[in-house]
Amino acid sequence: MPGSRTGGPPVQRAVRRPSPSPARDENAVQRFYTRVYRAWDRPLTAYYLILGGSLLITVLGLVMVYSASQITALQMSLPGSYFFRKQLLAAVIGTGLLLAASRMPVKLHRALAYPILAGAVFLMALVQVPGIGVAVNGNQNWIALGGSFQIQPSEFGKLALVLWGADLIARKQDKKLLTQWKHMLVPLVPVAFMLLGLIMLGGDMGTAIILSAILFGLLWLAGAPTRLFVGVLSFAGVIGVLLIKSSENRMARLQCLGATEPQSGPVDCWQAVHGIYALASGGIFGSGLGASVEKWGQLPEAHTDFIFAVTGEELGLAGTLSVLALFAALGYAGIRVAGRTEDPFVRYAAGGVTTWITAQAVINIGAVLGLLPIAGVPLPLFSYGGSALLPTMFAIGLLIAFARDEPAARAALSARQSRLGRKRAGGAGSGRGPRRWNTMRRRASAARSSGER
Repeated sequence: MPGSRTGGPPVQRAVRRPSPSPARDENAVQRFYTRVYRAWDRPLTAYYLILGGSLLITVLGLVMVYSASQITALQMSLPGSYFFRKQLLAAVIGTGLLLAASRMPVKLHRALAYPILAGAVFLMALVQVPGIGVAVNGNQNWIALGGSFQIQPSEFGKLALVLWGADLIARKQDKKLLTQWKHMLVPLVPVAFMLLGLIMLGGDMGTAIILSAILFGLLWLAGAPTRLFVGVLSFAGVIGVLLIKSSENRMARLQCLGATEPQSGPVDCWQAVHGIYALASGGIFGSGLGASVEKWGQLPEAHTDFIFAVTGEELGLAGTLSVLALFAALGYAGIRVAGRTEDPFVRYAAGGVTTWITAQAVINIGAVLGLLPIAGVPLPLFSYGGSALLPTMFAIGLLIAFARDEPAARAALSARQSRLGRKRAGGAGSGRGPRRWNTMRRRASAARSSGER
């Protein structure tokens, strides 16, 4: 073989390696999918999703409440942080309720079902007493606690129905009574209709819809026959239609579906249209935190029912999709807890809480997007309102307790605690600092004993 011009050995050309075959690519994709599936299928996945998702939603909600409520507070001659401070106080109290609920055993949750139901019914009846009940935006569903603090008992009715209904159905399942339709419906449906009647006396159609969704969720989880389920749903639908037709305000909300411009006349669709304007002007990444234009008096209830619209205007599509992803993760985790447990009460309670939060989020976001009528319900954990935040955070604590109570999750948590205990014990008795100091002392004493200086 001829040498190179410099007289050196001939230059070897690099051999081209063949491109990776499709089989290798498929193997890499399969390995990636397997790793993701194993990470997603870990015992503590639901626990971390519920804890992390609810924490992120609450913190982001506090930020958006502060941003969306400043102008409203100033227009009312109040400090700009007035609504934020009240929401922060409710979040602190709600965190205490969440921690307490997450540490309670299941037996204590079941024992609290009847007291919570009795307290909710008493407060909801107290709302209708003249001089005690307070009307807000045409709905008399509030009780004044003194000063600027008010409470809405119907929000606690949701928690009461979830706990009491789950305990009732679980006891009937243990006695094998759910095969009879009368035990499936009585007394669950009459008590739920009693709560609905107390709510509708104050005119709050939105909360009644959420309570109905919880009832249907419990019946579905209990395995109600299709014809029985459809019958209850049809009866509730007929009542809903009659209630909507009997109110001009509710009929006006239906006429605003899909509206893109304010209309002239008694139905102007102002709130629905300006909610769409806020979302449309946000773009991909929004106009910036605090830079919303619609909250300057154009968009009513910017920090309560339509806080999602302000989020879309200030944080853009990226912000709204992040909120949707957090709610989707929370819903998935709740379904996973309900599906993996062997305790009937845990299954029904977790399913009821998941139905409650998911249905309320869908109704609120659907109204902001113009896909559903404006029902006047807040976005869970996100909108302003301590009466809605406190029972919701207690319900999140329920899900956390149920997620920790899974056998695999308990084993993983106990193993983690034992590892942490060994590390702490090792660090306290034989850590690097003490071992190094003792070694240096031994070397120094040995050097002195041998005559070294």
